[in-house]
Amino acid sequence: MKGKYTISAILLALQVSRTSYYRWLGEEREITLSINEVAIIELCKKTKYRYGHRKIKALLKQDYAIKLHRNSVQSIMQKHNVQCRIKPKRKWKSQGETVVIRPNLLNRNFTASAPNEKWVTDITYIQYGSTTKYLSTIMDLYNNEIVAYKLYNHQKTSLVIDTLKEALANRNNPEGVMIHSDQGTVYSSYAYQEFMKEHHIVSSMSRRGNCWDNAVIESFHSSLKSEEFQYVRFNSLSNAEVVNRVSTYLKYYNEERIQEKLGYLTPIKYGEKAA
Repeated sequence: MKGKYTISAILLALQVSRTSYYRWLGEEREITLSINEVAIIELCKKTKYRYGHRKIKALLKQDYAIKLHRNSVQSIMQKHNVQCRIKPKRKWKSQGETVVIRPNLLNRNFTASAPNEKWVTDITYIQYGSTTKYLSTIMDLYNNEIVAYKLYNHQKTSLVIDTLKEALANRNNPEGVMIHSDQGTVYSSYAYQEFMKEHHIVSSMSRRGNCWDNAVIESFHSSLKSEEFQYVRFNSLSNAEVVNRVSTYLKYYNEERIQEKLGYLTPIKYGEKAA
């Protein structure tokens, strides 16, 4: 029908977006794609469309020895509709009364000069299984590595204590670590604070209502949900599938997911530099 009508008119009549049409056209004529386009599309598929143009640009250089300006990479990604998924904005929710409040020693300084200097921790809801689960994670700010995590059916104090126990065991029981959290009741409980005191851990807490005070771990939880569960409906998976997805993503995050902050290395590879 192209000889009789314009592309715009045809797409309007069929209610097909221009982006979808050109993406289909590109797939149909894959043989005409340039080497750069093929490499970029393959990288986007390989990384499950989780990376923006800056990271894809870095991988092009690492994996294919192709040097392109980031604007060129972005243009190709837009042309073939392989951009990264957009993270939804996270709204802060007020919490209950606290018991023990600690000062904000971290003060949004999310950098560390050595491993086991600063850790951040938080809990997030995982609502994709038959029942809601609660994921507790601890991240080392030196290389953004997830040091430990626990996925329980509750968010009682034992959840955060068990996560901290695992982190200490995984890092050979370091002393003097600063661990930053929000003012949630589990973190401000006497049991949790006493456990940290016994293990010579310094406690730091976000100010009330300031989610940005713990932005790095909040961002990680957002990435997990947007990259692993974005197209999954709530309560549509079995609990076993949820556990497997979380475990797989955390392994991917530590061992395969490159980060701009780390010079486009993975947390594990960057951490090896300090070994």
